Amino acid sequence: MKRLIRSFGFAFKGLRYATASQPNFRIHLVLAVIAVVLGFVLGISFSEWEWIVLAIAFVLVVELLNTGIETLTDLVSPGYNEKAGRVKDVCAGAVVIAALFALITGIVIFLPKLIVLIHHAA
Repeated sequence: MKRLIRSFGFAFKGLRYATASQPNFRIHLVLAVIAVVLGFVLGISFSEWEWIVLAIAFVLVVELLNTGIETLTDLVSPGYNEKAGRVKDVCAGAVVIAALFALITGIVIFLPKLIVLIHHAA
């Protein structure tokens, strides 16, 4: 049981590190909070919540993996190395794809509801 508790401690230590050291991770967290607030304000359905939660988790997980791989790359290749740069670029590309997925998901779910809300307010 102590081992399990310690493993959670390490996981939370990693989350604290990413939050403290990675501006993009903090941006994704803020955007996640905005999406959750919008979901409650607009009263999205259960199935829409599933997509929003999936999009948020996907972006945060990919961002964490990107941070881990970048840190490892810096450790094994502290000086400039073209291949190390490619590793970092590919990982950054993965984050972009995840973020685009989340953006498109948000647009598909929130935009129609916002249009209806604005139309009724006018």
